[in-house]
This record gives sequence, C-alpha cells and structure tokens, in this order.
Amino acid sequence: MSVGRLVSVNVGRARSLQMGKRSRVTGIFKEPQHGPVRVAGITVGDDVQVDKKHHGGPYQAVYAYAVEDYAWWSEEFGQELAPGTFGENLTTEGIDVTNALIGERWEVGTCVLEVTDPRIPCSTLRARMGIPGFVKRFAASRRFGAYFMIVEEGDVGAGDPIEVAARPAHGVTIARLGAAYFDKDLDDAEVLFAALGEPERRRAWIEHLRNSHAAS
Repeated sequence: MSVGRLVSVNVGRARSLQMGKRSRVTGIFKEPQHGPVRVAGITVGDDVQVDKKHHGGPYQAVYAYAVEDYAWWSEEFGQELAPGTFGENLTTEGIDVTNALIGERWEVGTCVLEVTDPRIPCSTLRARMGIPGFVKRFAASRRFGAYFMIVEEGDVGAGDPIEVAARPAHGVTIARLGAAYFDKDLDDAEVLFAALGEPERRRAWIEHLRNSHAAS
C-alpha cells in the first residue's frame, strides 16, 4: 500500500478574523506542534472547531492537505506558504490526497483515519487568504484536501509514516466528489452517492445540487 509522511501536525486556537465590515471568531489559523499530538473524539489535540454548523463533527474531525498542493499554490501566489495556511490539521507528503478514495483508511502514527469528504471552501477561507474570489479559485484548482473521521484514536507527530491500509472498490475519489459538487453535476453526484451507499449523510449535497438545477 502507499506510504507517505506527516510533515506537520497543526492546531488552531480561537481568534478573530475580519470579514468585510464584521469580524468572526475562527479556528482556521493553525500552527505546527512539537512532539506527539493526541487524535481522539472528534478533534486533533486541543484544536478549536468554532463553526460547528459547517465544519467539524465526527465526519470532519481531521483535515489533511498535501505539501505537493502547497508547492502549486506557492507558485501561483509567488510566495512560500507555510503548513497550516489552509487550516489543515495534517500536512502530508508523498501520498495522493486528491485521489484518495472515500472510505479509504490511513494509518498515521498510532491512529487510524478514514477519508470522508473533500473540503467545501467558505467565506472564512477567503478571508483567511485575503484574496477576492478565492473560494472559486480554490474550487477550480481541484486541490480540495481531505476530511477524515477517527476510526482508532492515537498519537501523531511530524515525521510519522502514513500508510494506506485499506481501499474500497467503488472508485469514488475526493477529486471526483468535489468536482460533482462544484460543477453542479447532479447526475454524476447521484451515481457517486449511490456507489458510496450513504445517501442520508449526503442528502444536503444532493438537495443543494437539485436546487441549483431548479434555479438555472
């Protein structure tokens, strides 16, 4: 199975972020941690999940982003971006996050994580990056990163190996699921969700796409 490496483990504290004329408390500003960090419950260490309506919970307990995608963005922006800039808990190297399968299981440090969703960028990410139109730019890049649920609790730290321990047979990747959402491809989304066998959890996605088609 594929083996990668954990570059850093990043944890965020609650702080204010200016969003137009108002400010919002967010946990998107994450900093690399030294030593092992506990992955348990629905979070990494004492990482803060402020907007629990749109983020967090058991299916979005951990977020990972790849240094390979950071290199692409750094070239786009003409400046180096540090791990944690995109608000990820785990910065990875040498493992394909974009084409990870939904339901794929990773052994990281002493914990086991299961791939659940691509990231759906929001206004908080746009404000964090300080770039008008960044949500659309992020979506168009198809470099979504991946959310995970915690299957087995454990400890993770920079330098830990990442091994893909199991992969389902349905072939539905992070990239394809994210593309169906942003391209408003209702037919493909219906096929993908049927293959995943968990329509109830993704009902909001289907309703969003159906409403988009009805309005067009």
